[in-house]
Amino acid sequence: MVTAADPGEIRTSVWLVARPATPARRRTEAPSGLDRERITAATARLLDADGLTRFSMRRLAAGLGVTAMSLYWYVDTKHDLLELALDRVLGEQSLPAGPYGSGGPYGSGRASGSGGAGWQDGLRDLARGYRRVLADHPWVAPLSAAYPNIGPHARAFDAALQRLMDATGLVDVARTGAHLAVRQFLHGCGGAARRAPEGDFCLALDVLIAGIETKAETKAETKAETEPRDKAETEAKAKADKDKADA
Repeated sequence: MVTAADPGEIRTSVWLVARPATPARRRTEAPSGLDRERITAATARLLDADGLTRFSMRRLAAGLGVTAMSLYWYVDTKHDLLELALDRVLGEQSLPAGPYGSGGPYGSGRASGSGGAGWQDGLRDLARGYRRVLADHPWVAPLSAAYPNIGPHARAFDAALQRLMDATGLVDVARTGAHLAVRQFLHGCGGAARRAPEGDFCLALDVLIAGIETKAETKAETKAETEPRDKAETEAKAKADKDKADA
């Protein structure tokens, strides 16, 4: 079973290590018909079929019709292969691309002639899609906790979430808090992806979105109230400074 960290082990992500090119002589010795993409796809299938606890390089090699040592021509460790499989299945999700409307009240992103769907719909699509990935591949949740999860598909997911957070209109600490709440919600639903009814999940998601909307509206109202006062104070100070200079 893969854990977040084995005692005394320092693990480096496969995405942070440049794999050196295989010398020409060694390439001719590598088993034919294999490549990293094929091995990664077979890993995902084996994890789907047997689960994380039963996964081994020996079982993977047997399914591919090669020896276990043959796999190490393409990956350095089993952990590298699990990271590759994790990012591969994350790529199954279609990500909302935007643009998101910002013409609703208080900049809430509710579509109002703004030329795009509201961020709320985008966040619902993102969350439901991620939930489907977790339900289809139960091993994704524990691997996401065990590894940095910084592959290209994971980064694309994060970028989509960042765009949604930008569309809420929240800034600084409020935006950070909203982003953290969404991340915790998405990862927290992983353990219950198969057990919780879809209706319960969607209700919880709507409550989360309503909270972000309320925070965005409160921030916008506060800004609308304070901006005229701040402007008047600035103008008054400027006039006082000018009168003093002219005296």
